[in-house]
Amino acid sequence: MKIGFIGVGNMGSAIMKAVLTRVNAENVYISDANANRIKHFSEKDGTVASDNQGIAECCDYIFLGVKPQMMADMLKAISPALKTRQGRFVLISMAAGLEIATLREMLGEAYPIIRIMPNLPVSVGEGMTLYDSVGVEENEINTFLDFMGNTGKLVHLAEKLIDAGCSVSGCGPAFMCLMIEAMSDAGVKCGLTRTDATTLATQTMLGTAKLLSETETHPALLKDAVCSPGGSTIVGVEALEDGAFRATVMDAVVSAYERNRELGKK
Repeated sequence: MKIGFIGVGNMGSAIMKAVLTRVNAENVYISDANANRIKHFSEKDGTVASDNQGIAECCDYIFLGVKPQMMADMLKAISPALKTRQGRFVLISMAAGLEIATLREMLGEAYPIIRIMPNLPVSVGEGMTLYDSVGVEENEINTFLDFMGNTGKLVHLAEKLIDAGCSVSGCGPAFMCLMIEAMSDAGVKCGLTRTDATTLATQTMLGTAKLLSETETHPALLKDAVCSPGGSTIVGVEALEDGAFRATVMDAVVSAYERNRELGKK
């Protein structure tokens, strides 16, 4: 089995590194518009340096890691190579907003396609990847889930919900980094060193997320458990509510969702 990556930018390379923990490097082919990036990863990880056409000609699973606005031109360029293929292959798109039907229209063929929406923590094995597929056989999905196993969690979601899901999990790391940065700034204002403040904020978010995940506790219940009567936490929660914290977070997710939909129409 050969796995190809057309585009090894931040997300493509993050997934590639996780896949390399399950697949031998000599079976992983990479291409990118940036020749230095290909050289770096092929020399560092032992992957096979290739080009878009070469990957289209031989790989069994092909990650399409280009920006949505570049997808049509890239698919048009590799389409002749795909049409000459005899056996089955699966295309894997991670382009925000581009539905499988749109990709097939660009290709002019009904190829098997898995649409994924991963987030950046896949690079440390704690990612959240949403996926749906059309024309992909069960054994192919199982193989996909296996070689993606070290990226973190994978959740099957109906394609009509992927843009919404991505607005939470895909954009969420940026939103959470803003929260950590703000908490760190506040810690510095209260007298902590920057290093200590950032460590405290980061570990607190990490630990809280793990606690919620492992206990399946509703976040409101955990919040209530921390808020002692007349204590400091409830005063802080009140300050967040005065600043419309929850409404602002909701607006951020909805705005990201609307942008995802716009990208899919271009």
